[in-house]
Amino acid sequence: MTAGNLHRMVRTAAPDDVPTILRLVRELAEYERALHEVRATEEDLHATLFGPEPKAFAHVAEHEGEVVGFALWFLNYSTWLGRHGIYLEDLYVSPDARGHGYGKALLTELTRIADERGYGRVEWSVLDWNSPAIGFYKALGALPQDEWTVYRLTGEALARVAKS
Repeated sequence: MTAGNLHRMVRTAAPDDVPTILRLVRELAEYERALHEVRATEEDLHATLFGPEPKAFAHVAEHEGEVVGFALWFLNYSTWLGRHGIYLEDLYVSPDARGHGYGKALLTELTRIADERGYGRVEWSVLDWNSPAIGFYKALGALPQDEWTVYRLTGEALARVAKS
């Protein structure tokens, strides 16, 4: 598949894609054994991606007009580089569409955006047990950041700290 063909597979998400993106988010969460944690609604995604001041963005991969994958991302910032970067929140391709270049096309589009806009990096997290994804990322030349551990405040802990 040529770079031109890969580019045609991917487009910026549109408001009509929201139900499909949410379905794919749920598929991803089920794969990651965390479906019970998904609280997002179509309204949430629509407001986030297409509200008056979007803070997150999405691209979709299509096969014969059907959305088979998506990448949802937002800007981060590196004080060390002095530049923005892209944080890839989710990259997912439906199981029956894998192996045809859709994941690579989505990631390629994000790297193209980062390069074109002068961003310093594209980064993401991957579960340590997700061997297929890790192999895919390493094959592209992505390097694990093993010395970093992600921390998160959410739910009651977030509320408690916010009120302290």
